[in-house]
Amino acid sequence: MSDAFCSDCKKQTEVVFDHSAGDTVCSECGLVLESHSIDETSEWRTFANESGDNDPNRVGGPSNPLLTDGGLSTVIAKPNGSGGEFLSSSLGRWQNRGSNPDRALILAFKTIATMSDRLGLVATIKDRANEIYKRVEDQKSSRGRNQDALLAACLYIACRQEDKPRTVKEICSVANGATKKEIGRAKEYIVKQLGLENGQSVEMGTIHAGDFMRRFCSNLGMNNQAVKAAQEAVQKSEEFDIRRSPISIAAAVIYIITQLSDDKKPLKDISIATGVAEGTIRNSYKDLYPHVSKIIPNWYAKEEDLRSLCSP
Repeated sequence: MSDAFCSDCKKQTEVVFDHSAGDTVCSECGLVLESHSIDETSEWRTFANESGDNDPNRVGGPSNPLLTDGGLSTVIAKPNGSGGEFLSSSLGRWQNRGSNPDRALILAFKTIATMSDRLGLVATIKDRANEIYKRVEDQKSSRGRNQDALLAACLYIACRQEDKPRTVKEICSVANGATKKEIGRAKEYIVKQLGLENGQSVEMGTIHAGDFMRRFCSNLGMNNQAVKAAQEAVQKSEEFDIRRSPISIAAAVIYIITQLSDDKKPLKDISIATGVAEGTIRNSYKDLYPHVSKIIPNWYAKEEDLRSLCSP
């Protein structure tokens, strides 16, 4: 019970909430203070075989338009008690004997969800990867291919299309043993198949060095000022004709920024955080060095600070 002002009693009184009718009633005079209230508490209900089981499930799983039955099929559970044990076990056996056309798809979607969770990807990327895999699978031409590499490639393409790219090394780290070469081949295969389906090339999205910057800086534990300087520097670097991959440019910019700060990072740590080889970072630094005065923000480093950078 709680207190509320009763207009008949002209004072604060204890009120009782009638859940069945949705009425709030004064406990002293019986006046209905509020009627047809909406009960906002969770409507937990037990769906287990035994009524004593604590199984607080509200509803079933969400519908999935990529599955034949929308993901709303009924699954006969295994019996927990003696009552109806023979009937439910027999029905379960018959259900397992029946062919489920979506069994392989469900397993693939679970694998993609696990990969996405390990990389910390948002649900839109996971859904896009599921959609890409379903379109490839519908063409019935992926039989015999490395399934893990195929799923990893779907996730890689989905990240690119959602403007949240991940490096192949990052995708490879959650690909259940699939190599970079296998994922690369699977990616080319998927792009080719989707191109044949649509009759035009697949839009993959453009990768920029800035797409990786915040994540790489976070891996290195850089402070906010250094992160902001790195993001500005990598944007200015796009104005110059530096023929290096965006990931290599991002790693080289981070190396320059850390060398200009009090918290200098070893090249080895930057290589581990970005997944770029130390030699590649050195070569990218060599290409960036002639433009460093125009790339590094003035508020972060002065001219004399830039002269202290080691010559490549």
